[in-house]
Amino acid sequence: MKKRLMLLAVSAALAITVMILTTDSTLAQNPPRRIEVTASKFSFAPAEIALKKGEPVVLVVHSADAAHGLRFRELNLEVKVDKGSKSEMRFTPDKTGDFVGHCSVFCGSGHGGMALTLHVTE
Repeated sequence: MKKRLMLLAVSAALAITVMILTTDSTLAQNPPRRIEVTASKFSFAPAEIALKKGEPVVLVVHSADAAHGLRFRELNLEVKVDKGSKSEMRFTPDKTGDFVGHCSVFCGSGHGGMALTLHVTE
């Protein structure tokens, strides 16, 4: 009986160790793709970004001159960034298509034309 309990304990410990190592190596292999975006009156640079469906992404939005925001209504994503700082938008696209994000913080007379397009493909 003691031998069985010991074997069961060793097996459980081994299974947990394998699970932890597998999870850690999976995360290490697929870090999110980081993309730097600069918001300034009255544009985003870059203005277009190509992404893959299912690929984890972090958009790092920098503000060069005023408070700005970036909202993709169709993807239910939004981030705001203060003048001279940065904010991160983390997501994994789960559908394909072209998605246009707009500045969501009024930043002046050209605010309405401030857009960033995400092209998400398989």
